[in-house]
Amino acid sequence: METLLTESVQNSLGHFMYHNAIFMCERLCAEFPSETNMQLLAGCYLHNQQAYAAYHLLKGTSMAQSRYLFALSCFHMGLLTEAETALCPPNEPTAEVPNGAAGHYLLGLIYSYFRYTDRRNSSIQHFNQALLLDPLLWAAYEELCILGAAEEAAAVFGEASLLCIQKQHIDQGNQSQNLQASADDQNVASKNIVSDDISPRQSKHTHSNNLREISGNYNGAAAIQNLGGVSTNMSFYNTPSPMASQLSGVVPPPVCRNFQQNGTNASVAGADNSPRSTVNSTIQAPRRKFVDEGKLRKISGRLFSDSGPRRNSRLSGESTGNTNSNVSAASGNGTIHSSKYYGSSKLSSMTLRSMTSRKTQSWENHGEGTRNDISDDSRLNMTVSHPSGDARPLEQEGPGTSASGVNVSSTSILSGASDILSLFRILGEGYRLSCLYRCQDALDVYNKLPHKHYHTGWVLSQIGRAYFEMVDYQEADHAFGLARLASPYSLEGMDVYSTVLFHLKEDMKLSYLAQELVSTDRLAPQSWCAMGNCYSLQKDHETALKNFQRAVQLNPRFAYGHTLCGHEYVALEDFENAIKSYQSALRVDARHYNAWYGLGMIYLRQEKFEFSEHHFRMALGINPQSSVIMSYLGTALHALKKNEEALEVMELAIVADKKNPLPMYQKANILVSTESFDAALEVLEELKEHAPRESSVYALMGRIYKRRNMYDKAMLHFGVALDLKPSATDVATIKAAIEKLHVPDEMEDEL
Repeated sequence: METLLTESVQNSLGHFMYHNAIFMCERLCAEFPSETNMQLLAGCYLHNQQAYAAYHLLKGTSMAQSRYLFALSCFHMGLLTEAETALCPPNEPTAEVPNGAAGHYLLGLIYSYFRYTDRRNSSIQHFNQALLLDPLLWAAYEELCILGAAEEAAAVFGEASLLCIQKQHIDQGNQSQNLQASADDQNVASKNIVSDDISPRQSKHTHSNNLREISGNYNGAAAIQNLGGVSTNMSFYNTPSPMASQLSGVVPPPVCRNFQQNGTNASVAGADNSPRSTVNSTIQAPRRKFVDEGKLRKISGRLFSDSGPRRNSRLSGESTGNTNSNVSAASGNGTIHSSKYYGSSKLSSMTLRSMTSRKTQSWENHGEGTRNDISDDSRLNMTVSHPSGDARPLEQEGPGTSASGVNVSSTSILSGASDILSLFRILGEGYRLSCLYRCQDALDVYNKLPHKHYHTGWVLSQIGRAYFEMVDYQEADHAFGLARLASPYSLEGMDVYSTVLFHLKEDMKLSYLAQELVSTDRLAPQSWCAMGNCYSLQKDHETALKNFQRAVQLNPRFAYGHTLCGHEYVALEDFENAIKSYQSALRVDARHYNAWYGLGMIYLRQEKFEFSEHHFRMALGINPQSSVIMSYLGTALHALKKNEEALEVMELAIVADKKNPLPMYQKANILVSTESFDAALEVLEELKEHAPRESSVYALMGRIYKRRNMYDKAMLHFGVALDLKPSATDVATIKAAIEKLHVPDEMEDEL
């Protein structure tokens, strides 16, 4: 009964029927109360987004897996101190962190949330430890990049990682063989008991139950743990095999009538196992009684005798997408190991390949055709369809070929892991450079990706974000547009895309994007950020603020949402609440330079120049490539009478982005204040070529000519400035300068 309930729970989890899984698991815990079964129930609650239920269920438990699940529940509920205590008990300083890489990753996340308690170094340490235990735990490297503490991807995903993956594969293969041997011993013992002490009719019934129990044990690690009471990791939280939970509930089909008595083809699960014949035999099997005991022994022995080498060959349900799942299960297809080492299927990449092309030569693929597909090596152990219509494995699993099967599998795993790590080196280095705001270097790295990976939603969103940071909004718009085509259901980077459209003043595209995102997911903060940017573009700052507050309400740890709230408060001249919003963003992410920049702008407007300088320097320390931050830092330094340092910063800003007119204009202002009129005019003449319709440039030139008593030229430039339709404030300033054109500067200051 316990086995049947456990299989039912696993099957429900695999089919995402969480309510049924919870109900069945409650029956399991009521009938067979044990901490292992409580772990399974807690996992069901976590799947169903009921962290509070798992929290109360596991509070006070002591097993390692229970402590991990309890910590995960605390993390989802925001109880970070309890989560830390569960993973690292203070009374057991030498206790290992449960669940290996996953436990260290969770602990790193917990420490990273303690931004102002000096836990950053501890967080980095645990993320690095997680990567050492599981080199394919991409999320840990991603967090290190966000913290600005990631090593170069070539060092993280190098030869040491390859050896670690190979060692994990060998250890898991040995473990599965040991489990197989112990189960075989149990099968033999039960067979002897049946033959000696039970009647033939009872023998058939009991032996069929034994067969079902063995099949349940071999179809998922969680079932083994529940039966044996071992405190190892449950399959649906195991690393590095996150897909095991979805497959562990699959059981072999009933014995089909097509099995031959002599067992010559039993290792391939039947002589004719095409999808049609398999379906027919599966449907007809319940109407037919099991064969006699001798045949049943042969069949059960052949079904499970090859499970060790098959598990070592890393075959899994998701790697044989074009074959029937019953065929895979009947042939002893193990599901303890995931096929994550092989990468994804070719189908999606081929679809993307035919969907779009790159815009300019910078979008061309430099590495296409030079790398093999990651999943090519898995074909050695996959089932293919022959012209005759029969599905046969490429690797014949006879009794004498088990050793060669292991060798082929090890080679295949080594080659597949090498390909994945090569891909991670490119993706990881590009993401690391993006987080360090070395955007052009990141774009160069992303261009090395194969075509099928380049044209995925995540990569294209990262490219769009890089162009956004480089203030190249046209290219950012193009990249995000391709990302929407590749993954129209994904919200990755859509908050930044809406800001790109805001800067481009594309009100129609922005409105359409906002409506699409809200219709896709009303509970995503990115959707309401897009809606807020839409209203902000229409100068409806109060409604925009409400939308941004909605985004923050949905996800309080959404730093960009807090920053956008601050921008709207500034537009409403509510500086007090703006400062609070920016500080909330920094509590979430201390490296969110936009919040530092926003605080610097507020203090600059309030003429608190020392505070302004400090915050601009903090922002520049995070994003040293930003020409805009350099420009305003130079402005603050100029206000503090540090003109030489201000000019140096302005020169750096001009070099960083020659298309940005702001640093050149501010440099001219500084030169005018030092009465270097000729140098200022040279800068402004050059600036006119970059921004020919900027009224402030002509207004400043008019002021210079007035200071030099060249009234005709001054009047000409003031008139041009008015013709360019400046803002109302600038119009008033220019008209006042024209009225006082012949008034000396000394008298003008007195007036």
